[in-house]
Amino acid sequence: MLRHYIFLTLTGLIFLALAIVFLFFPRSTFSELERRELKRAPEFSTEKLFSGKYTDELSSWFSDSQPFRDRFMSLSMSLKKLMAYNPGATDEQFSFHQADNMESALMPGALNAEESAAARALQAETDALPDQPAAAGADAPINSTRGGTFVIGSGENVRALMSFSGTEKSANPYISTVNEYARTMPGVKIYSMVVPIAIEFYCPAAAREKKGLYTPQLPIIRHIYSSLQGAHPVNVYNTLNKHSAENIYLRTDHHWAPLGAYYAAREFARTAGVHIPELTDFDQHTIHRFVGTMYGFSKDIAVKNAPEDFVYYTPKNKNHTCTFTIINLDKDFHVTGEGKPYKTSFFKKFKDGSSNAYLTFMGSDFLIVKVEGGPRNGRKLAILKDSYGNALPGYLFDSFEEVHVLDFRYFPRNIVQYCRDNGITDFLFVNNIFNACSTGVAAKQKALLTRKAPAHTSQPSASASPKEAPAKEASAKESSASAKDTPAPTQESQAPAQESQAPAQESQASTSAPSAPEPPTTSSDSPTQN
Repeated sequence: MLRHYIFLTLTGLIFLALAIVFLFFPRSTFSELERRELKRAPEFSTEKLFSGKYTDELSSWFSDSQPFRDRFMSLSMSLKKLMAYNPGATDEQFSFHQADNMESALMPGALNAEESAAARALQAETDALPDQPAAAGADAPINSTRGGTFVIGSGENVRALMSFSGTEKSANPYISTVNEYARTMPGVKIYSMVVPIAIEFYCPAAAREKKGLYTPQLPIIRHIYSSLQGAHPVNVYNTLNKHSAENIYLRTDHHWAPLGAYYAAREFARTAGVHIPELTDFDQHTIHRFVGTMYGFSKDIAVKNAPEDFVYYTPKNKNHTCTFTIINLDKDFHVTGEGKPYKTSFFKKFKDGSSNAYLTFMGSDFLIVKVEGGPRNGRKLAILKDSYGNALPGYLFDSFEEVHVLDFRYFPRNIVQYCRDNGITDFLFVNNIFNACSTGVAAKQKALLTRKAPAHTSQPSASASPKEAPAKEASAKESSASAKDTPAPTQESQAPAQESQAPAQESQASTSAPSAPEPPTTSSDSPTQN
């Protein structure tokens, strides 16, 4: 009987403690695990109260913003893992998870009126699929498995993968947009780089055989490249497939690794006819114990328990000048203006264990970046990218006189005028295949051809202190390199280019200190992601 009372007393005390925590402790406002802002307390109004909307919003806020949310979620995942059946540790072992917030990592925020009109026109022009989201929600990758993630392998070799189920037809709006750029800017060489996501190379055979879980990406990429008119394809699929046994994709993040971006940069340089240094000509840096976005997407504790090294490379030539212009956004990620340009370093530093290692490149997506100091060859490059494009430019600083980095999600100006004003000779689209199969992405990119800059946008001027960057980032930013990989896909690749094989030796050289105050790095891509 005494044990019975002890049990009831302990149970009551636990429930009392939890009630005190949930009712009186400070509520969480941001989830590092899920890489998103949590719901805020709703504003009261009599109309919302009588309609029932206020109580619904209050309930949603109370459950979403619970104190110590991330710690409770991690504890829950650990308990589930302990109770789960373990069929044995093999590389072919996999689990499938739903993760409803994945699309926000690729392209957050709704389309504005201008982009919505472009989305509707693109849908009609390209005969978009019947289940394509309407303009207001056209930011989601079409035909993707919403929130689908695979976790494969075991122990330190765990790899988390985003699922993909696009079609050739879903890529038609992107094709139309790239072709329109080629028609609108006839004096500029236009290039398209569609980056496959990691599941193409590391999906286990058991998942490939299950209908609806795996869609080959190569046929879609071939369809895109064969449909380009006046634009040049950059066939990085063959290059990445050739190097898939190396750490070219991050195991715990939805981005590729900097090594994969280097091989892609080599292929672009070959296509564009410019020189690119060997990997050994760059300094190598490592951020240890990195766990990226896929932990939050999959909510699988095995991902957290398998941290990886994030290895990145910086040019040994420190004579480049990098100019940042911060883009100011409102809470819905709509552009409200620009800060004044200022000089800083392209590469940011993060400590071991940081989940923001992918922000090493520029520190944010809310930027216009201009890098000068390359060879005097008369070539100036503009890169219109999603977050996959962040890791690419640093390899090309010694290939072009200038490299301009523009994010299609936030670029506030007319892109034709920008290229004309800056003497751009080469223009590269860099999109992961999710974004290449999204009408919303194509609409945003196409709208830039006719955009009028906001009246309050500041004009470029001499170096100045930056305005504060937005507090939250669009893409859940991004992450690191791996150890043991599963077999590459069986599709045959076409004419791969010659490539350097040896990874760079470790160097202790660090990036130069910025000459102006740094903007706040934002915890994301995205998405991005795409």
